[in-house]
Amino acid sequence: MTTDYSTDCVIASDDTRLHVSESGSGEDVLFIPALGYASWCWHRQIKPVSDVARVLLMDNRGTGLSGKPTAPYSIAQMADDAYEVLRQRGNGPAHVVGASMGGYIAQSLALRHPDAVKSLVLIATTSGGPGSRPVPMETQRAWAAAVPLGSAGFARATMPLSFAPGWAQDHPEEFEKLLALRLRSPTPTACWRLQYTAAATFLRRGLPRGEVTQPTVIVHGTADRVVPYENAAHLARRLPHAKVVTLHDAGHLCWIEQDDVVNDIVRAVVCA
Repeated sequence: MTTDYSTDCVIASDDTRLHVSESGSGEDVLFIPALGYASWCWHRQIKPVSDVARVLLMDNRGTGLSGKPTAPYSIAQMADDAYEVLRQRGNGPAHVVGASMGGYIAQSLALRHPDAVKSLVLIATTSGGPGSRPVPMETQRAWAAAVPLGSAGFARATMPLSFAPGWAQDHPEEFEKLLALRLRSPTPTACWRLQYTAAATFLRRGLPRGEVTQPTVIVHGTADRVVPYENAAHLARRLPHAKVVTLHDAGHLCWIEQDDVVNDIVRAVVCA
C-alpha cells in the first residue's frame, strides 16, 4: 500500500471549510478527533493504518486548519460535516474511528447517514443520556480554571488529565512533543466553548436507542479521567452490534498511550 500524504479541504453545507488529509489506499478509514483536538492527535495511527487502508483525517469545525465559525455548533452538524468529507472525498462506505466527542460525531454520522458508514471504532466515548457517567467534577473544574489562560495555557494545564495518572510526568519528552503538535494550530477558546456546548447537549439528550446497526468495537481505558470507563458498558448496551475492548491502566488518550493495541484493532476491523 502507498503511504503518500496529501491535504485538501471540503466545503460544509454552511460553507465552512473543512481541512482533510489522506494517505494510503484501499477501503476508507475516517478518523474524527476529540473535543478541542485536531487531526494531529492521530499521528500514531496514520502509518500503521495506511499500510492496509486509505486514511482520511479531518479537522472538526473550529479546530486545526478548518474554518472557525462563531455560530453555535451541534454534534448533528459536525456529523453532517463528516458526511461531506466522505461524500466529497470518499470511495464508498467508510470505517469510522471516533474518539471522545469524535465518538459522539461518529455515532450521529451512523444514524444520520447509515449508508456512508461500514463499521465503527468508538474510543473513550459514550452515548450519553440517562445511565451514562459524566465528566468527573475534578476534570470539569480544571477545564473551567484553565479557560482564561488562553489556548496554549489551557492545553498545558489540562492535557495531563487526558492521560493516565502520572503518564505526562513519566513521559516528559513525549508530552512536550504532543503539546507542540497541538499548538501548531491551537483551538481558539471561543471555538472550544462552542464544541464543549455541543458535546454537553449531546450528553444530556443521549443517543436514540438501538438505531446504530453497524458492527462496532468500543475501546476504553480503565484510567480515563474525562469519560469514565463505566461508559463503555453503557454504550455497549445502547448499540446492538458492539463489543468492548478494555485497555487496562490507559487514560482518555488511550490511542496514544497504547497505540499498538488500538492500531491492531483498527487494522483488524478493516481486514475482516
